[in-house]
Amino acid sequence: MMPARRTMLILSFSPIAGDARVLKQIARFTHDFDVTTLGYGTAPDGVVEHISMPAQVRYDDLDGRLITLHLYRAAYWAISAVRWARAVLAGHEFDVIIANDVETVPVALGLKPRYGVLADLHEYSPRLHDDNAAWARRISPWFAWVVRRYVTRARAWTTVSEGIIREYERNFGFQAALVTNAAPYHELVPTANSGPIRLVHSGACLRNRHLDVMIEAVLTADADVTLDLYLTPNDPPYLEELRNQAERSDRIVVHEPVPYANLIPLLNQYDLGVHLLPPVNFNNTWALPNKIFDFLQARLGVLIGPSPEMAAYVTRYGFGTVIDGFTTEDARAAIEGITRENVDSFKQQAHAHAYELAGERQAEVWERIVVGMTTEAPR
Repeated sequence: MMPARRTMLILSFSPIAGDARVLKQIARFTHDFDVTTLGYGTAPDGVVEHISMPAQVRYDDLDGRLITLHLYRAAYWAISAVRWARAVLAGHEFDVIIANDVETVPVALGLKPRYGVLADLHEYSPRLHDDNAAWARRISPWFAWVVRRYVTRARAWTTVSEGIIREYERNFGFQAALVTNAAPYHELVPTANSGPIRLVHSGACLRNRHLDVMIEAVLTADADVTLDLYLTPNDPPYLEELRNQAERSDRIVVHEPVPYANLIPLLNQYDLGVHLLPPVNFNNTWALPNKIFDFLQARLGVLIGPSPEMAAYVTRYGFGTVIDGFTTEDARAAIEGITRENVDSFKQQAHAHAYELAGERQAEVWERIVVGMTTEAPR
């Protein structure tokens, strides 16, 4: 008789089937565990059970009155998604739980998994919106309380960049392991191009990312370049402003977003991925976002602002240029300085390092941690 497989819950208050980071966890562990997922939307491939949280159950309805009264425990357990997940998971037993983001960790701990909880922290939550003074004053202390009270009790931790690792250790005493937001490996090669240098950007349309700077730089650059943007409509009024700005030139097109499964092959037709992320808050400053790795897997070079984590990768592996600053003038100067020889070199370097920097290699970190957890005595 075959021994029963160990069980794992992967818990995320996100639409899991479209969450690239969570999908990497699922892909890594469904081979060795019976994996159950809980999150919004449809079931991801490979799981034995998916518990779909109704769309009307919110994960962000924090009760401001309880926050004002500093009743932080009551505020946490009153969040709709927390209450729903706690109720639907009552009586379930798991060997290991991967809890994605700070808000899921207390629910996971309450289930008392046999070998403990791995907390995967996608951001530094206590400074998530520290560019907003009211948020920093009211909500940041609550997040810090959740981390101190619950997240510190996990068996292990991972997060997305070295800067965030240092901040969690400095303020809360635990050392997370690094698992970058690297994209899965794609069997692609760099594309040739004899026309304009084709720039591309994909991602969320958020005003604090100042995407208009990138558009204005191309509009005013004395260079043979085009720019295509694939933007999700997070801020529809800002998206409309960007469309109006782009209409000033036929070199710039704002497209509808594409499903993530189709994105990297689509990007492969371009030359350089562009990303300027101004350091308006802590997490922006220390970001190492998935789009850098999307560009790499698409075999593109990159143009990025001087964000320290991104700059370190681009400089180390030689697949792009770090712009001097985050202004239109900085971006325009960088665009005007790019040559076709640069582009070809960057694309070849991306190709050379695509396997090494693929998401599958990063998922091995989670595997080593979970193997370590399950070979030790149960808690």
